[in-house]
Amino acid sequence: MKSIRAGIIQFDVKLGDVDSNLKKAKQRIRRLAGQGVRMIVLPEMWSTGFANQELGRLSETTPGILDEISRLAKETNTIIIGSLPEKVEGKIFNTAYLVDEKGGISGTYQKIHLFSLTGEDQWFHGGQRGVVCPTSVGPVGLLICYDLRFPELCRSLTLKGAKIIVVMAQWPDSRAAHWKTLLAARAIENQVFVLAANRCGKDHDLSYAGHSRIISPYGEVLARAGKKGASITAALNFSLLDQFRETIPCLKERVPEAYG
Repeated sequence: MKSIRAGIIQFDVKLGDVDSNLKKAKQRIRRLAGQGVRMIVLPEMWSTGFANQELGRLSETTPGILDEISRLAKETNTIIIGSLPEKVEGKIFNTAYLVDEKGGISGTYQKIHLFSLTGEDQWFHGGQRGVVCPTSVGPVGLLICYDLRFPELCRSLTLKGAKIIVVMAQWPDSRAAHWKTLLAARAIENQVFVLAANRCGKDHDLSYAGHSRIISPYGEVLARAGKKGASITAALNFSLLDQFRETIPCLKERVPEAYG
């Protein structure tokens, strides 16, 4: 496949309000799918937000949400990606799900790096492995928010074959400059497309950055959102990616034995 159109949905996730968040996401997914978008990314914890004290109860809504998203993906012939709270044997994980256009779950990724500054490690268990999902548009690597600060993880996904890296986040406005810089760096150094979906709005006294974006392997911002709710789209030209990797063969010319 030479090219696809991808999209990102940026919105203010209402804390603990599953019905409202699901309704908003479904409406916008339908709208983007009607515009020919084949892959759509939602923010981190898009159904619940970080309603930490309610995670046990809220995680029980995730199977039903996945059923609805699976039906919608099949109906609209669209790949849908986003993270939700997952309960496994009484443990809560921040888990990204990739639902393919046939309505099946092509892969899941449990967030590895938990953000201790906000106490995320007190409420969630961390995942143990990076994940690259097979899809009809090529291999897709998954990152969640704080993972973006760990270049080793993104590089490992690239070495496993990822040509698209999806980042789902609730990244704060106070560190928006880091968000933009790190996204561009991950795209350039790994020669991949980066689809980064951040939330906007506020929880209590914490403001979120928005600034979702789609970035080319050259680091060019193909589409960007501001600080308010928005949907953005861009074409991903895989011929461009292949050309860049041939012209500047960074991945082929790595010298791992010299890196310690």
